[in-house]
Amino acid sequence: MSSSSSGSIEKRGETLDTIAAVLPIDRRDELAELLTDQDVETLRHLVNEGMGANTLRALTSDLAYLQAWSLATTGTSIPWPAPEASLLNFVAHHLWQPEQRDIDPQHGMPADVEQSLREQRFLRSSGPHAPDTVRRRLASWSTLTKWRGLTGAFSSPSLKSAIRLAVRATPRPRKSKSAKAVTGDVLAKMLVTCATGSLPDLRDQAILMVAFASGGRGRSEVAGLRVEQLTAEPPVPVESGSPLPSLSIHLGRTKTSGADQDEVVYLTGRPVDALNAWLAATRIKTGSIFRKIDRWGNLSQRALEPGAINQIVKSRAALAGLDPEAFSAHGLRSGYLTEAASRGIPLPEAMEQSRHRSVQQASSYYNNATRRSGRAARLIS
Repeated sequence: MSSSSSGSIEKRGETLDTIAAVLPIDRRDELAELLTDQDVETLRHLVNEGMGANTLRALTSDLAYLQAWSLATTGTSIPWPAPEASLLNFVAHHLWQPEQRDIDPQHGMPADVEQSLREQRFLRSSGPHAPDTVRRRLASWSTLTKWRGLTGAFSSPSLKSAIRLAVRATPRPRKSKSAKAVTGDVLAKMLVTCATGSLPDLRDQAILMVAFASGGRGRSEVAGLRVEQLTAEPPVPVESGSPLPSLSIHLGRTKTSGADQDEVVYLTGRPVDALNAWLAATRIKTGSIFRKIDRWGNLSQRALEPGAINQIVKSRAALAGLDPEAFSAHGLRSGYLTEAASRGIPLPEAMEQSRHRSVQQASSYYNNATRRSGRAARLIS
């Protein structure tokens, strides 16, 4: 490797470091070698434009995969703009029929390309890709093309037809993000496992209650929650008893909000108590709220990864005697709406908290709850 090439890689690595606070990157050195100077400059531009961290993370992941695939396939970086032939080749390499490969070894992704991607840890499972993954990567390719001021062939009839025919030829059963919703009764069982007062129990109790009560926040939103997003609100009076503590969570811009819209949700009562108990025990005053705890009970300065929220839901389900494979972090979101429907909370009010933008999507939970308790389901009771 020449000194100029080495210097360019080092410079890209330094640039990736400067945006790491907004765009977490675990494989910086590998990406510095894989991405071009223009790729890294595009990422920095997107950071400066204020694009959401989750979107940036997905774009970076897809860009790295596309670069690795292009290098393995053609020996060159991604073409900008992408010709139709390259896009069709990408579809053919990723949406293929296992039965056809048994007949024709050349069908699908070539063996040398597959081996190269596996060695770089871009491929882990065998078989064709999920259609949604292919569509997302093509969408990322299209987005990055537009950010360069170019136009690709992403809307060509041939590409749309190729994807449609490939998906139809290799049908996949649609899988739910969470097999079961974490409804109120399930949540109560999980919370029983958080009763020792230890740091992990205080943290997990706060995570479960905050994620659920705030409308079923996503893994990234919960993991990335910071003290600066919290605002104490006046206590909420109740008919009998002491007023309930209340606070607001400023989510900022989300994937469903407008460009200048600051999303806000509210917590009242027990979730606020659980969150305050965690903050008091850890003396966290600023920065990340939910952090890692090592095996010796020491609190880290680093925030939890989004995947850790999923593991906490599964581990608490297991401790509660439930099947951990049946639950995931997304179950908190579906569970919130299901529980709201069961308790007769109006759909618009629940959507204000969950921040759903699609009435059709949110109302499906309400329709199911109504059908379960309706007369048509109780002809024999």
